[in-house]
Amino acid sequence: MLSVAGADHIITMDLHASQIQGFFDIPVDNLCAEPAVLKWIKENIPEWKNSIIVSPDAGGAKRVTSIADRLNVEFALIHKERKKANEVASMVLVGDVKDKIAILVDDMADTCGTIVHAADRLVEAGATKVYAILTHGIFSGPAISRINNACFEAVVVTNTIPQDGHMRDCPKIQCIDVSMMFAEAVRRTHNGESVSYLFSNVPY
Repeated sequence: MLSVAGADHIITMDLHASQIQGFFDIPVDNLCAEPAVLKWIKENIPEWKNSIIVSPDAGGAKRVTSIADRLNVEFALIHKERKKANEVASMVLVGDVKDKIAILVDDMADTCGTIVHAADRLVEAGATKVYAILTHGIFSGPAISRINNACFEAVVVTNTIPQDGHMRDCPKIQCIDVSMMFAEAVRRTHNGESVSYLFSNVPY
């Protein structure tokens, strides 16, 4: 539909499934929020060197190991088994978070049941503080009330989805502005330059 409407290039960020790129017959650049996430961590968590990066599910292991490697800190993951959609049956933490700042990282959060349960599990395991960093904050249904009542220091999202209303309703939500990453990607595409620079750098 986009190509029929006249689009000849698509720029996205952290697609939930990278295979989506193959559904288009025009070029797709899938930007990564990781450089902006790393910048936020270093600028906003003073004790980040004592942190541990945690994936709330096994599928996000690649994402958290990449961030942990670039910060030179450890990583952990939570293995979960669902009985039915949007309900977490059980959570098993793989990794040692005792006396560390746990930073949950995922590509998106909808009703926030998973990350809230994950945060509780991390506190039970001895984490001193818990942050959540997500690329896409959908925050539907009970999400805002769950975050307000959860043990997070902050829930950090990008503005791939507008967050002004969510931030008004929930003081714990903070926003990383990634508009300049998209602007730079457009500029580089227009000038025939490589977009790959943005996979590991923030243009501001």
